[in-house]
Amino acid sequence: MKKTLTLAIALFAALTCFGQNTPKPNYELAERFSEKKLGETVYSYTINPNWFKNSDKFWYEWKTSEGNQYYIVDPAAKTKTAVFDMEKLAMQLTEIVKDPYDAQHIPIQNIKLKDDSRFEFEIVSTEKAPKKPKPEVADSSKKEKAAMDPQRRMLRGGDDDEDDGTSVGGKKLYRFTYDIATRKLTDITGPKKKDGYPEWGTLSPDSTKVVYMKNYNLWMMDSVNFMKLVRNKKDSTVVEKQVTKDGIQYFSYYTSEYGEDSMTDSTERFAAEIAWSPDSRRFAVGKEDSRGIKDLWCINSLSMPRPTLMKFKYQMPGEPSPKVELYLFNVSDTADITSELIKTSAFKDQTMELCRLQHSQKDAYGRAYVSKWLGDNAKFYITRTSRDLKRVDLCRVDVDSDSAVVVIPERMNTYVETRSPMLVRNGSQIVWWSERNGWGNLYLYSANGTLVRNLTEGAYHVEDALRADEKTGRLFFEACGVNKGEDPYYQHLYSVSLDGGAISQIDKGEFDTKSGCPDDARYFVTNYSRVDCTPAIALYSGLGTKVMDLETADFSRLFAMGYKFPTRFKVKAADGVTDLYGVMYKPFDFDSTKCYPILDYVYPGPQVEANNISWVKGMTRVDRLAQIGFIVITVGNRGGHPNRSKWYHNYGYGNLRDYGLEDQKYAVQQLAAQHSWIDINKVGIHGHSGGGFMSTAAILTYPDFFKCAVSCSGNHDNSIYNRWWSEQHHGIEEVVSDKGDTTFNYSIKTNQELAKNLKGSLLLVTGDIDDNVSPANTIRVVNALIRANKRFEMLVLPGQHHGYGDMNEYFFWRLADFYSENLLGSSHRHEADIEEMNNN
Repeated sequence: MKKTLTLAIALFAALTCFGQNTPKPNYELAERFSEKKLGETVYSYTINPNWFKNSDKFWYEWKTSEGNQYYIVDPAAKTKTAVFDMEKLAMQLTEIVKDPYDAQHIPIQNIKLKDDSRFEFEIVSTEKAPKKPKPEVADSSKKEKAAMDPQRRMLRGGDDDEDDGTSVGGKKLYRFTYDIATRKLTDITGPKKKDGYPEWGTLSPDSTKVVYMKNYNLWMMDSVNFMKLVRNKKDSTVVEKQVTKDGIQYFSYYTSEYGEDSMTDSTERFAAEIAWSPDSRRFAVGKEDSRGIKDLWCINSLSMPRPTLMKFKYQMPGEPSPKVELYLFNVSDTADITSELIKTSAFKDQTMELCRLQHSQKDAYGRAYVSKWLGDNAKFYITRTSRDLKRVDLCRVDVDSDSAVVVIPERMNTYVETRSPMLVRNGSQIVWWSERNGWGNLYLYSANGTLVRNLTEGAYHVEDALRADEKTGRLFFEACGVNKGEDPYYQHLYSVSLDGGAISQIDKGEFDTKSGCPDDARYFVTNYSRVDCTPAIALYSGLGTKVMDLETADFSRLFAMGYKFPTRFKVKAADGVTDLYGVMYKPFDFDSTKCYPILDYVYPGPQVEANNISWVKGMTRVDRLAQIGFIVITVGNRGGHPNRSKWYHNYGYGNLRDYGLEDQKYAVQQLAAQHSWIDINKVGIHGHSGGGFMSTAAILTYPDFFKCAVSCSGNHDNSIYNRWWSEQHHGIEEVVSDKGDTTFNYSIKTNQELAKNLKGSLLLVTGDIDDNVSPANTIRVVNALIRANKRFEMLVLPGQHHGYGDMNEYFFWRLADFYSENLLGSSHRHEADIEEMNNN
């Protein structure tokens, strides 16, 4: 019956467009909405509130076509006040800096709130800075490292050790303070007082000790010596203590992934990913042995004077995992630091994660990074996860014990997903997130693992807990699908009593919302958006009362350029039961008497879908592509987004190549049956990464339906993609032999197996130094197509990783050319110049 209905839909759709006009490619309209021009048209459309350290006030920056403005909001007083009189400020700055400014064009940089009473900011002038003598670098290897690795220097918080904060790029740097109460501007230009701590130092909660990594080992110094380095990075009188001596390359204590390959220089310091006890007497840290992980390579052909080999650790599905250990250090007596290996092992190739205390608004104003464990002085918590991801334990570690104790076990036949646990009521109870009933819900446990009550238990998806208001006993969280009949992807803000009872929605309206709040959760700044309306921001109280509207995005110039919102739609999955949600993008010069090819932009999930819930700036692959002369859609499929039921999310488990293809095809057929201006005989499909994998699988699985595909950076062969995505979403089988040996079996169908099916036009795209999805994925498909005697096209973008960076605009026009020629019958692809880029 289902196949008969599908054929009827397809036949009807094919007949509706028979003999009608196909539009001509409209490159001019697409060029009008380039990424560069959008950046000059649409400015702020979300707010990131910067909460004051000691109150519920916050400040934010907002930009419109009238320029930048800065506001302070006092929720209790229900006021929004401009920080600056921009016209007066411009005149004052012009007099001091000697560069002309007006209210709309003040180049404020690095603005920060200090002591809840004043702002500091910087202005880079056009005046040349006095030249400073440049120190000689004796070690040529260090000189070469610095020249070739600017990202490393940036991550470590400085461009050079001699920077005194008086210049940027050879231009004089002016620094100012601005008193909020008196509105007084003060010039504080000069050598910058070094009040910020180096990023490598993890400060103890009592501010007396700092722990860091050096040459693969843990080191420590007291705050007095740390401050010496703050003032002078080369102070030779600094006293530091080596805490461990057993760390070696690829078997070191937890640090940033980036630092692991860079710690061969014994003089450089790196951040240690430790977690302190509240009393600063202990810290916990993991140690990982990744020596067994094999290398992967890319060749950077653009390196000068010779191409260079890029080498990095890369674990593929089924390969052995790093071995992880947990250590507890006692530093109460810094003269005699002791450590103990904690017994955590339960599963072969398990992973482990330290649970950390949620950051507070005061942390944003700290001078150094402080990481505290989740727990108290006597205990802390970790999670451990089995290799097949079907078993997760929340464990407690008592500081006077050498073993982890299971508090909450989670089990699932597909895979277990988790969120960070939260402690409430002075640590006596745990808020725990679980999908054990088929939906994401919140549960309240006692500290010993006894279930107290279900806090939520509906057929909806709780995304995560945000904050708990200990005074009122209410927990705030975000969830999707609570309001039946509404798009199930729209996220809202809710609260529930820790004593149980009904949940209460705080924000209002049928929108997707993202909320932020201060530590006491008395107020929430809610960004609300929908793909078919202008984004806005409002302030709500924790009781669910709207305090005030804050902003609405300025789309005036966008609309003046001819922009029109897309249309939301709902169709059925191929089972005829499951609702799928999507968005349709039309040309802004849409003509219902024409017959448009349809392009399906896909990302299969399962960690997310390409169904475009909220409005976002940047429309290369949907809105902008439609302007060439296409109907472009994005739609979910079973096995996609995790913010629905666990069944929906895990539908593709065990069949990661094929699970979403039929739903995508069926969705296009339904839309073509509903709209006479969709040409069902001209269907294209396009995607990036997982979408590149899916689009190639689609044109090879349904070669008579999808006429062309553009597949970008696809993980076409998941046996050589990273272990995490493939094993989690497809599954890996843990096999225990009669002797008790454990092995892991992994197998997933590849796109190259289908190469012989190609009938339409296929363009394969990859960056040549993609260290996420190796170019080998694309090359294997190329090899299979050649051996199957198939014509296809390929575009390699030199020097590009998984994203296409400064070649994105070039890629867009090649994308436009390919679809225009294959679906509209003409393009500019035979002209050497891309004139639209010359005019951008």
